[in-house]
Amino acid sequence: MKPSTSSVNGFYSFLSHGLDDLERCFSVQPFMSVQFLQRAMALLRSLHSHLTHLVHKLHLPVGDKWLDEYMDESSRLWEASLVLKLGLSGIESYCIAAADVVASLDSLQRSPPHLARQVMRALSSSRREAAGLEEENRALVENRVRPLALQLDERVLSMESKLHGFNGFRGVLYAMRNVSSYILIIVLWGSVSYWPDPGSGDNVTAAEGMLFCGSGFMVSLATLRQKLVGEIGGMGVRPGILMHEFRQARIAMEELREKMELAGGPMGCFELDGGGGGEARERLKGWVVLLRSGTENLVGQVDDFFDEIAEGRKKLLDLCSHR
Repeated sequence: MKPSTSSVNGFYSFLSHGLDDLERCFSVQPFMSVQFLQRAMALLRSLHSHLTHLVHKLHLPVGDKWLDEYMDESSRLWEASLVLKLGLSGIESYCIAAADVVASLDSLQRSPPHLARQVMRALSSSRREAAGLEEENRALVENRVRPLALQLDERVLSMESKLHGFNGFRGVLYAMRNVSSYILIIVLWGSVSYWPDPGSGDNVTAAEGMLFCGSGFMVSLATLRQKLVGEIGGMGVRPGILMHEFRQARIAMEELREKMELAGGPMGCFELDGGGGGEARERLKGWVVLLRSGTENLVGQVDDFFDEIAEGRKKLLDLCSHR
């Protein structure tokens, strides 16, 4: 087996294992948990790193079309990550509004009489922040995400002869484009807004006919995709931001507001905890902490990914200029 063939097959194997691990993570954690989204982002970064390292092993011709194709793909990753960063910044703003509610509730316990209205204002502000965020993000998807054409290219059989080009790099880039597209779709669904699955084949059987170069990555991808689409279909509500912690924080916020309304306001809700306000308050505080820390972690991952894309582009340009 040629060294280039071994390296390419190793990339496909790494790709399949990464998707299988992500699917297992999905199966054992709450749907669209921030930990799952972090794992997806980590896989995307790792795949991009492996792709740039692979170029060094394939001895590709200097200044050929492969470099243009890589640059186009990395530009697409950059643009999608910019949208992701915008969506996450919106969740960070919501976390600030939710933290204000928590702070108002804590203050209410110490100096109740004159702070009741402050609690209600903070609750109203948080509700407006969440509603406005989801509306803005739907527009963000329409205007910034859809033009990027993040979708799966399932025409493998008709393209197979072309995928061996550039010592197999074109096939690797094809695989990377498919997998990175769906990983970005997943993270954007969780952090920005859901839109209908842009692919056409939602079953594993269809993917089994799309294998090439001995790779099973399409089957692994189809398995993950099938589970995600099935879970979303069973939600029974119009999806927006799918992140588990965001949805739970909103639910906890609404539960607290309803208890206050039934009790005649914050004072009635928290008087001797007769209205169940204490439990609702602690539930909200817990979800806000998880949401805030998880979002900060995701933002850090996206920032690191920007650096890695820029570094990868520079390395390949330098590689070509010094050969």
